[in-house]
Amino acid sequence: MSADGTRPSTGHRWMGLSAIAIAIFLAVEAVTKLTMGARPELDDSLALVEYIRERSTQTFIVILADTFLLAFLIVFLACFQHLVTASRPDLAWVAQITFGAGLVFVAVTLVGDSMEGGAALDVIALEPDPSVIRALIVGQSIMFGSTGAVLLALVSATAAYLTFASGALRRWTGILATLTAAANLALAVLGFGGTSPSSFFASGGIGNALLGIFPWLVWVFCAGVTTLRGHGTDVGHLADPPSSVGGESDAHR
Repeated sequence: MSADGTRPSTGHRWMGLSAIAIAIFLAVEAVTKLTMGARPELDDSLALVEYIRERSTQTFIVILADTFLLAFLIVFLACFQHLVTASRPDLAWVAQITFGAGLVFVAVTLVGDSMEGGAALDVIALEPDPSVIRALIVGQSIMFGSTGAVLLALVSATAAYLTFASGALRRWTGILATLTAAANLALAVLGFGGTSPSSFFASGGIGNALLGIFPWLVWVFCAGVTTLRGHGTDVGHLADPPSSVGGESDAHR
């Protein structure tokens, strides 16, 4: 229940639960990746093939966890769109931009995951081809790097505007979304620093995780969890606004 004793609406509840699920699968990914260690340089073909072979199981765990995370992210984005448009129908066009950009980000990430999984499959019961593995890694680095950063900047910026304009979420989550958008815009410009795992601004590298994806998922978690307290507009009440009730009463007079 919220501080005033009211129960959160269905939209609030599903948004909060999906955010918690996203955090759980993110934790699974993070812990698994910590066990994988740093990837060798792409020029070191033998070391690269051996790295992929030894860590193929962890790679598939990360991909599976990320797939579930993205599925719950679609639920989160749909709930966010619904909560905003329920309180401010005139902002529906902006909410559609947020939802649409979020879906494109999900699609791009799934393609990147598939390329990463393809590299892992290339070393299972096959003669590994270092050139294929290298091409797949470079391709998914762009998707996880600047491409994803631009999309996250658009999602975050529009989400921040919707938060301030609609009051559907707490104002501080809008500030967090604004900072996330700025970080992703900076990353989109700086995220072409090669492919070396030792470079902070390598495409799809550690800088991408710390400045782009992680801050945005923190916003998702914070925005979702605050809705479990029932903050904002109760969409259940908006189904029968006072004006329509009054209009029906006038029609029966």
